[in-house]
Amino acid sequence: MGCCNSTESKRDWKPLEQRSCTDIPWLIIFTLFCIGMVCICAFPIATGAASRLISGYDSYGNTCGKNNAKIEGVPLSGQDMTENKYVFFLDPCNLDLINRKIKSIALCVSKCPATELKEYSDLKQFALNNGSHLCSYDISPTRYTSSSDRFTKCPKLPVPPSKSVPLLHRCIPVDIGCYAEFAQAFITFVSDNTVLRRVIAGVMASKEIIMGLCLLALVLSLIMMVVIRYISKVLVWILTILVIIGSIGGTGVLWWLYADHRRALDNNTLSVFGKEVASDNVKALLVYAIGATIFTVVLLLVMFFMRKRVALTISLFHVAGKVFIHLPLLALQPFWTFLCLMLFWVYWIAVLLSLGTSGTPVKNNSTGVVEYQMEGPLQYMVWYHAVGLIWISEFILAFQQMTIAGAVVTYYFTRNKSQLPVTPILSSMVRTIRYHLGTLAKGSFIITLVKIPRLILMYIHSQNSKTLLWPHVEPVACVCCLWCLEKCLSYLNQNAYTATAINSTSFCTSARDAFLILVENALRVAAINTVGDFVLFLGKVLVVSCTAFAGVLALNYQREYTVWVLPLLIVCLFAFLVAHCFLSVFENVVDVLFLCFAVDTKYNDGSSGREYYMDKALMEYVENSKKEGLYKPGDGDGREMKSMVS
Repeated sequence: MGCCNSTESKRDWKPLEQRSCTDIPWLIIFTLFCIGMVCICAFPIATGAASRLISGYDSYGNTCGKNNAKIEGVPLSGQDMTENKYVFFLDPCNLDLINRKIKSIALCVSKCPATELKEYSDLKQFALNNGSHLCSYDISPTRYTSSSDRFTKCPKLPVPPSKSVPLLHRCIPVDIGCYAEFAQAFITFVSDNTVLRRVIAGVMASKEIIMGLCLLALVLSLIMMVVIRYISKVLVWILTILVIIGSIGGTGVLWWLYADHRRALDNNTLSVFGKEVASDNVKALLVYAIGATIFTVVLLLVMFFMRKRVALTISLFHVAGKVFIHLPLLALQPFWTFLCLMLFWVYWIAVLLSLGTSGTPVKNNSTGVVEYQMEGPLQYMVWYHAVGLIWISEFILAFQQMTIAGAVVTYYFTRNKSQLPVTPILSSMVRTIRYHLGTLAKGSFIITLVKIPRLILMYIHSQNSKTLLWPHVEPVACVCCLWCLEKCLSYLNQNAYTATAINSTSFCTSARDAFLILVENALRVAAINTVGDFVLFLGKVLVVSCTAFAGVLALNYQREYTVWVLPLLIVCLFAFLVAHCFLSVFENVVDVLFLCFAVDTKYNDGSSGREYYMDKALMEYVENSKKEGLYKPGDGDGREMKSMVS
C-alpha cells in the first residue's frame, strides 16, 4: 500500500504495475473459454447454419437464394432457389406461444406480395407475373383456383401486404394488426379479459404521455448528476427536504384523487365503459394511496433515526464531487459498459439463433416439415454458450468496477492533484488490461457460480410454482438465499478490486484484505458507506417520485378512457432504471473512497511522518468523529505496506 514512511512522508502513492502470479491461470482459463465461445460461433458458420439464419429456409429444408442438396425422405427438398431469396409464410399470424415460433408452412419466393391478395385468382396472377409461387411447390400456379389442396397448401385468404425484413429476407405483414390473434392468445392466459383489454387500451391511448414522462426522467437524472457534482455540500439536505415534501405531498395528492374519483363514480353520469374504467382507477388509486402512505411513514422513521449520520455523509459526498470534477469521464462509464454489453448480447443472440438452425435436418412425420436438430454432444454447446453469457457479462461489469476503482484510488493517494495523469480513466483502463484481467476473470467466475443455480431454480419455479426441490423446501427460498449470497459476493468483489488497485495483489489476497478492513471499520461502514448509499437511494426516489407525480397529473386529464395501472408502472420503472444507471457510478466512487479512507486511517494518524492522504473535508469528519467518540486512531506504524493487513 502506498502509505507514507518516516523518511518520505510527503511522497505520493504510485500504482504498483505488476501482475499477480496466482491469477495468471485464471486469465489463461478465461482466454481458453473465450476461444471456445469463438469455436461455437464458427460451428454454425462452417455447417451453413448461419447462412440459413440470414437467408432463411422453407419448410422442406431448402435454403432460400441457393441451390440445395436433396434431403432423403423429403420429396420437395433439393430445389434450386437461387432466384427465390425471400421466405414467405402461408399464415404469418399463426404464432406458437409455447415454442415461440410461427406455426405455418414457409416457402421461398422471389418477391413479397406488396398488395392484398383476396382471391385464389389473385394468387395465380401474382405467381404468373412475378414467378413467386405462394402455394406449395407441388401445386402449379395454373391449379391455384382448382386444386383440392389449396385450402391447406395455399396461404390463408386474404393475403396481407408484406415487405422483406432487412438482412433476414423474411416477408413480414405491413399491418401489425395481423398479430391480433397473438394478442388474443395472450389474453386467454388472463382470467379477466376485459380488464386486460382496458389496460392495453390505456397504454395505447397514453403512449405520448409515457414517452414524455420517460424523457422527463432522463432529464431529472442528468440534473441529479449535476447537483451531485457541483453542490455536494447541500445535496444531502436538499434531497432530505425534497423527499419529505415529495413523499407527503404525493401521498396527499393520491388520497385527494382517490376521493375525487370516488365521487365521480357515485354520480352515475358515466357510460358503461366509463364506469368500468373509473372503477378500475378508483381501485388503483386506493392501492397507490395506501402503498404511498406506508412507504412515507417508513421513510420518515428511517430518516429520523439516521438524522445524526446525515451530517457526516456531507464530507464524503464533497470529496466524491471533487472526484467527478477532476475525472469527468467517470460519468461516461455506464454508457461504454452498456455499449459493450449490448454488442456482446447481440453477438450472443445471433450465435444462439444460428445454433438453433444447425444440426441434422429431420422430417416431422406429423406435419411433414423439416426441422434442424442438434444431436449428441453438439447439444451441449448451447449450455456452454449460456454460461458464456453470464461469465463474460459479469467480466465486462467487473472491468468497469476495476477501471473506476483504479482512477479513484489514483486520485485519493495523489496529494498534489495537479500531478494527476492527463487521463486517469484511460490510465486505469490500460493498467487493468495489462495486469489485472486474471483478477477480473476469477471474481466474475465466482459470481457466475452463484448466479447459474439461481437462474436454474428460477426457471424451475416458473415452470411449476409447486415444485419442491426437496421435502419442505420451496425453490423460491433457495433463490432468495442465492440472491443474498450473490449480492454479498458482489459487494466483496467490488472492494477486492479496489484493494487490487491499491496493492496490485491477487484476487483472494485482495478480497481477504478488503474483508478484514471492512470488519475493522464496521461502525464507519454504517456511518459513511451505508448512509451514502441511502442518500443516493433518496436521489433515485426523488427522480421516481417527481416522474410519478407528473404522470399522475398528466393522466388525470384522460381519466375517462385511460386505466392508470400499467402506464404509471412503466413510467416509474423506466425512471428508476435511468436514475440507477446515472447514480450507480457515483455509488461506486463513494464505496471506493470509503475503502481508501479506511486504509488511510488504519496506517496514518495525522502526526508528523504519518500524514493523511485524505481530503480536508474527510479530515474534518475525522476530527468531528474524535470529538463525538466515534473514531479511534489507526494502529499502523507508518510503514510502506505491501498488503493492507499484513
